[in-house]
Amino acid sequence: MNTNSSARQYIAELLPQTQVDAVFKIADRQLRSNRQGNPYLLLQLQDRSGMISAMRWNADERLCEKFPKGTFARIQGMSQLHNGNLQIIVNQMHNVDSDLVALEEFDALDRNQVTAHWETLNRLVDTLNDPSVSAICKEILSDATISQRLQIAPAGTKTHHAYPGGLLEHIVSLMQLCEFASRHYNQVDRDLLMAAALVHDLAKIEELSFENELNYTDSGQLLGHLVQGVVMLDTLANRLKAKGVAIDPQKLLRLQHIVVSHHGSLDHGSPKVPMTLEALVFHYLDEMDAKLNTAQELISQDRSTDGWTPFHPTLARRLFKASLNPKAE
Repeated sequence: MNTNSSARQYIAELLPQTQVDAVFKIADRQLRSNRQGNPYLLLQLQDRSGMISAMRWNADERLCEKFPKGTFARIQGMSQLHNGNLQIIVNQMHNVDSDLVALEEFDALDRNQVTAHWETLNRLVDTLNDPSVSAICKEILSDATISQRLQIAPAGTKTHHAYPGGLLEHIVSLMQLCEFASRHYNQVDRDLLMAAALVHDLAKIEELSFENELNYTDSGQLLGHLVQGVVMLDTLANRLKAKGVAIDPQKLLRLQHIVVSHHGSLDHGSPKVPMTLEALVFHYLDEMDAKLNTAQELISQDRSTDGWTPFHPTLARRLFKASLNPKAE
């Protein structure tokens, strides 16, 4: 295996029917059985350029346990297309000690982009005029622990913006959409709508564990980010009150309503449907930003020559690949 990092095979550069021999991080692994009942190892491999599925046939529990999530492995095999998605058929795999790995080859966080997004977020928060809403948002940004985690967190494990820095990207994109929407729908409270972009998914930093392997925390599993988000807002408001900063209870309540209702319906996990103008507008903007990110990722990662993507269960459709603006990739 060539150890020169400039010559390594990155996932985003792999083509179908390519011999693969490179070190990857094991993001996930599961022992499964095919239709004939034969066991195989399903892997999710990762480097800084992306993630790819891989399969190792004739596997067993012992092999599965040999490669825990978060460790590194040298993978040898062949890439191939399956339903429009590139995957690796693994012939050989060997453990690689993390001390022998160039960790920067597996760091997917774009720090220049994070810096730009963070500056934009601070600029937009500075435009908020409502004293209570502004105080809550500035308290979030000035909290060292929150800000550090907010800049590296993904927005989820699979569905949308599911990569390091994805949560911040989603928040900034939404805040810009909210700013535009508040100009068009001037009957909506601008500051509440824009603050919703910051607080709606803020508790993802508590719901998810992402320092090493991406997973749910115990509190994330038991409560979820909607409940955790309401608690976080209460904690922030109480902290501000202790500093002598008055918080309008109605503004706090309406922010908390947006947090619990932003999924839009009971069957999508919200305990309440949107019942204020700003909550209703925000739900649709959030849905649009999440769905478009999913759609763009689906098209850009499809390596097949077909003009259409495979059917996507979350979007419940195939997508016409030529509809993605090449400048967006």
